[in-house]
Amino acid sequence: MRIGIIGPTGAGKSLLSQKLADHYRYTLIEEPVAKSPFLPIFYHQKAQMCFIAQNAFYSDLFLLFYKERENPDVICDSTMLSNLVFCEIMRLEGMMSARQAALTYAIADNDMRHLPELDLTVVVERTNAQLFANVYKRGRDIEQGQEEYLGFHNANYYPALRRIFHHYHIGDEKVLWLPIRDMEDPVEFAAIIKLIEDRVRDNRKAGK
Repeated sequence: MRIGIIGPTGAGKSLLSQKLADHYRYTLIEEPVAKSPFLPIFYHQKAQMCFIAQNAFYSDLFLLFYKERENPDVICDSTMLSNLVFCEIMRLEGMMSARQAALTYAIADNDMRHLPELDLTVVVERTNAQLFANVYKRGRDIEQGQEEYLGFHNANYYPALRRIFHHYHIGDEKVLWLPIRDMEDPVEFAAIIKLIEDRVRDNRKAGK
């Protein structure tokens, strides 16, 4: 299976991806943004650097996906749509111009033709309180004092993602919206595994 995990900052994408990769013994593609030298530049100069930084993040992620394009069994700690969600949010916030957003989509349209489709995109759904709690818990210095930015991000993330799914004609059967309480709970994690496997199996039976 090729499974992509997507969700807002603090959703627990990395933890879920690692747990799924360990469970299936699949290759894990880790989102490279957290280690990018562009990330602190973006956080300190969002309006000036968002377009440059987002394209840097996207290029790094594309390369990781491209290297694993022939691998049928991967868990992806992001998807190629993640950058477009941030693009939409920053356009709404007035940080990215319509022209810059259009260029970002044009690049994505070109690059995604070189990658295989995911069998399933798992959207990690969290409440605003859960998202902020997770951000504070992990304690990254770069995210401190970013409450206004993260609050706007949280409020607009899922609506923006739905619009992007619609734009790329990604059907509901290819997306698993997954509310999570505690994925470290063995019972809840077992239920997550069953949901994923049932959806992929049903899609394959239907030839999707």
